Amino acid sequence: MQEITSIALVLIGIYLLLAAFLYLFQRKLIYFPVPVDPNFSAEEVVLDNQGTRLRGWILNPGKARAVIYFGGNSELITHRRGFFEDVFRDYSVYLINYRGYGNSEGSPSEAGFFSDALAIYDSVSPRHESINAYGRSLGSGVAVYLAANRPLEKLILLTPFDSVAEVAQKIYPLFPVRYLTKDRFDSAARAGDIDIPVLIASAEFDREIKLGHTLALKRSFTRASIDYQMIAGAAHNNIVDFPDYRDTVRKFVFERQTSPPVVPAGLEP
Repeated sequence: MQEITSIALVLIGIYLLLAAFLYLFQRKLIYFPVPVDPNFSAEEVVLDNQGTRLRGWILNPGKARAVIYFGGNSELITHRRGFFEDVFRDYSVYLINYRGYGNSEGSPSEAGFFSDALAIYDSVSPRHESINAYGRSLGSGVAVYLAANRPLEKLILLTPFDSVAEVAQKIYPLFPVRYLTKDRFDSAARAGDIDIPVLIASAEFDREIKLGHTLALKRSFTRASIDYQMIAGAAHNNIVDFPDYRDTVRKFVFERQTSPPVVPAGLEP
């Protein structure tokens, strides 16, 4: 009996140590910063957000409408230049590295990403008639936050999720990570505040963001006009390479153009 108790205590101790590891190092498990591509060249953008300097680039500068792109977790945002210049040829496209990514200062965090998204919007919006947000994977959480807090023309979400906490809970089902997660990126909780056209695209063979998380987010948009498309044969990391995805985004962008949005009462752009 004493031996069984000792084994049980050891197992409990191991469990608690693993849970503590997940809690203490969760940001190391969420964020995977990538360096700058030294061969990339475009008009540079530098802005300061409360002492944190963010750096990036603008493609197609001088257009009346603009797109702010929020990339995936370990995505080198400049690698899709051809896609942006093709699909968004009539839009200025802002590619600005998250804090702690590329050549931007700071350390990654949900609060930091959200603050930076508002700062980027407030910096570039005076130059354009309207702003659109485009978020991929982790970036979908940032784009949804921006859409809930600033007036946008349209919102594009590629392989999005309901919340990081729910995604993590499925990955680590034996641990209560749903309650331990600090950076939750809870898009489902904010979706009901958004009432603009939204494109949601998922990949048929996405192993990183399971379809259930994307569909849970889709159901949370109770006021927005939703276009949803699953790209057959695509996976999480190659969906942008599929012509069907490119055509879906192009159709959404150019066939659903709207007049520049009116700023809602209580929101200061």
